[in-house]
Amino acid sequence: SNPLHREVHQDMQQPLCHYFIASSHNTYLSGDQLLSQSRAEMYARVLQAGCRCVEVDCWDGPDGEPVVHHGYTLTSKILFRDVAETINKYAFIKNEFPVILSIENHCSIQQQKKIAQYLKEIFGDKLDLSSVSTGDPRQLPSPQDLKGKILVKV
Repeated sequence: SNPLHREVHQDMQQPLCHYFIASSHNTYLSGDQLLSQSRAEMYARVLQAGCRCVEVDCWDGPDGEPVVHHGYTLTSKILFRDVAETINKYAFIKNEFPVILSIENHCSIQQQKKIAQYLKEIFGDKLDLSSVSTGDPRQLPSPQDLKGKILVKV
């Protein structure tokens, strides 16, 4: 492959909303969205392929452990903790621009607290906890400002 294709040739100092962001839908699924297996490794695959926004569908799991799967289907379930650990491991191997976790939250308050705990524990300083007022999108930080950061949208 052409090494020039791996370099960024754009101004990455503009507000985040000025960019198209490579996103993945139902990232955890290895196949169709009714019967397939959910796999944490799918996050490793898409992040290394250049995705910067991944979807995490969270549901209450057994023993107080939140799980990721496609709700109301026969897809298998994986632990949220395993998904977060995989994302942490692979987020910035090929690319240091920010990763957005698009969390679809179907959890009870108790398991939401568990998710927040895992986000803080697993991502540590990479987790961007700064609050952004949505009033003026021009005030959003740039991809350059957010290098190495994990953003959460719910």
